[in-house]
Amino acid sequence: MRNPQGDYPQIDKSAYIDPTAVIIGKVSIGRHLFVGPGAVIRADEPGSSIIIKDNCNIQDRVIIHALENTSVLIEESVSLTHGCIIHGPCKISKRCFIGFGSVIFDSELDQDVVIKHLVVVDGVNIPAGRVVENGKVIRSEEDVKRLKYADKEIKDFVTKVVETNLDLTKRYKRLKTEGGVNDY
Repeated sequence: MRNPQGDYPQIDKSAYIDPTAVIIGKVSIGRHLFVGPGAVIRADEPGSSIIIKDNCNIQDRVIIHALENTSVLIEESVSLTHGCIIHGPCKISKRCFIGFGSVIFDSELDQDVVIKHLVVVDGVNIPAGRVVENGKVIRSEEDVKRLKYADKEIKDFVTKVVETNLDLTKRYKRLKTEGGVNDY
């Protein structure tokens, strides 16, 4: 959909967008993306923008929104899982994982950060490779300093989620060409 300023989303043809997803305004969606049912991606406030790069998965009921004169950047191979909220200004670097129901606001996550489920990250920068355990609230540099590094098991899990969703994207796109699914 167009936003009030007249900006339309730019969506790569290789992306799969579920018919129930809503994408509004100055949004750029890269190659081989999966956008699941009920996802909402809105850059509708004046001066807002959202860029989602290649090979990401935006799962069911994810909300991505940018405030006026802010942006959200989501780099390659990021997994945004069911029901999480990414609210700009925000930067999510390559290969990050955001767990079920987590909220990221006014923050930057360096590469390979793993945010587990029901986490709040507000107004901080998280260095590369850290993991935030379930239910934590991270709002200060002291909170960030206490974070541990993700282990091999967690990194392997994140890689598997990306691979699974890339495969789903291909399968849904194939169904579309066969007439078996409604897609944009």
